[in-house]
Amino acid sequence: MTEPYKHKHKHKPLIGQTNLELESFAESIGEKSFRGRQLFDWIYRQQVDKFNEMTDLSKSLREKLDSDTIHPLKIVNRDLSSSKQTRKFLFELRDGKLVEAVLMVEGARITVCLSTQVGCAVDCDFCATAKMGFVKNLSSGEIVDQFLHLQKMSEEKITNVVFMGMGEPFLNYKNTIAAADLLHHPKGVNMAAWRITISTAGIVPKIKQFSMEEQPYKLAVSLNGTSQDQRLRTMPITKTHSFSDLMRASKDYAYHSRNRITFEYVLMDEINDNPKDSEKLVKLLSNVECKLNVIPYNEIGGEYSRPSDEKIEAFLQPLKRANFPVTVRWSKGQDIDAGCGQLATNSIKN
Repeated sequence: MTEPYKHKHKHKPLIGQTNLELESFAESIGEKSFRGRQLFDWIYRQQVDKFNEMTDLSKSLREKLDSDTIHPLKIVNRDLSSSKQTRKFLFELRDGKLVEAVLMVEGARITVCLSTQVGCAVDCDFCATAKMGFVKNLSSGEIVDQFLHLQKMSEEKITNVVFMGMGEPFLNYKNTIAAADLLHHPKGVNMAAWRITISTAGIVPKIKQFSMEEQPYKLAVSLNGTSQDQRLRTMPITKTHSFSDLMRASKDYAYHSRNRITFEYVLMDEINDNPKDSEKLVKLLSNVECKLNVIPYNEIGGEYSRPSDEKIEAFLQPLKRANFPVTVRWSKGQDIDAGCGQLATNSIKN
């Protein structure tokens, strides 16, 4: 375990604070409120993290800020996959806890996969993060800071954000939405809402809340089964939030929001990879405004394994008749444990 990230700062980190909060912060240190708006612009829109480069701030304000920190996270390790298309970053929080995020390049599409929790409470049987158990929720600043650090590391502008890293975003709902709002803010990062996807293992009340609030962000649901019993084999959360309730909430969301919902289906050998399962999927999803993302399983050294290429091909055959788009996500970065379901901070595992 690394030494905790030492800090002697009087104020909470500036990243994660809204325009209004930064205005209040400016006033609290004896400055005019517009200084807070300037800080917001520098931090989020211009993404400058050195006070001496914030040229329109007064010298006296820059001196006052000298002892404060902007970032709530610092990078402590990075891994590059053999394909050079995927990079995984390990961040340390101020209390010494660790969290991971991934930067993926696919042609002109640059995607970052952000974590919302240290560990995860949902306990999906096939996922490495679940093995860590739940440690803590991340603040909105700790979520957004992953993006800001990764943007600095990327040669190109990040085009897409997925909340699919460590943790269950809907069990940290308030901070997840606050982070998405900061990324979407027109005077800040200004990421289009349709480029931001929040993924859930199926927290039904939060899907309903997300829908009721008319959140503009895209929603992805980890389905991984075609019935209550099948899903329960790998996702204990199905006990609390039943398969039928999940399907009902997902359909309602797609209908009311007019946004196409994405269903994620992790394909595991002898669990959910029979062509009969894909036939069921075609029936189950045919009247939902959706797309299906099939993810051949990324192995983590446990009891589950990826089906053979022949089995994957056989599973995909019936889906060719589907009236909704189907994509296969061949996860990148498996060699550095950066594929879907592989994130777990080794320093915590050991």
